[in-house]
Amino acid sequence: MSRDGSAADGGPDANPDLLREAREAVVENAPALAALTPGRTGNLSVREGNRVAVTPTGVPYDSFDAVDVPVVSLEGERLAGRMAPSSEVPMHTGIYGHDRPGAIVHTHSPWATTMATLGRKLPPIHYMIAAVGREVPLADYAPYGTEELAANVVAAMAEADSDAAILANHGLVVTGPDVETAVENTRHVEDICRLYLRASAVGEPNVLSAEQMATVEERFESYGQQPDAE
Repeated sequence: MSRDGSAADGGPDANPDLLREAREAVVENAPALAALTPGRTGNLSVREGNRVAVTPTGVPYDSFDAVDVPVVSLEGERLAGRMAPSSEVPMHTGIYGHDRPGAIVHTHSPWATTMATLGRKLPPIHYMIAAVGREVPLADYAPYGTEELAANVVAAMAEADSDAAILANHGLVVTGPDVETAVENTRHVEDICRLYLRASAVGEPNVLSAEQMATVEERFESYGQQPDAE
């Protein structure tokens, strides 16, 4: 890999000042991605305006730094970075174009991927699902890295009004206002998938009603540290 400021594959210049903070956030959160997904199979991105910093394709998560991180436009044009971007850029840009969150995490985490191979959505068996919605829908299968997959994911998330989706025979995608939240919510979904599958081995898991989930959502609005009233 070149270290003279040019792309290793002959692509755009590294341009280290373009989306510097977003590219640093990608590097800082890469270890969390490595803990969630096997090998080099996941990816994450951070959006600023109409540009996206995304993990490079096919490299170990500890083998790149901020200047290596690719930057692409919302149309998928590569703008900067020493390394080529993830093959899942169409899915990332498709979601950003529809819902415009601040970050996206895509994993092949074992429990969510088990749900994916079973062709099951994740129902509200635990109140923490409210971090992403009232359910995690199942997006129809399409080959990875395709516009078809991007469209399937966007449609599933929109129909369920969810910030996450299980990708049939593939894995999981979760969005958030920032990359730290997206990573945290990916962990929540993975944990609930684990609970669902373990409970299903014993019996049929209880599912929270719409009324019960509405109460959870209301309580979530005041969860955590709130600013002092003036």
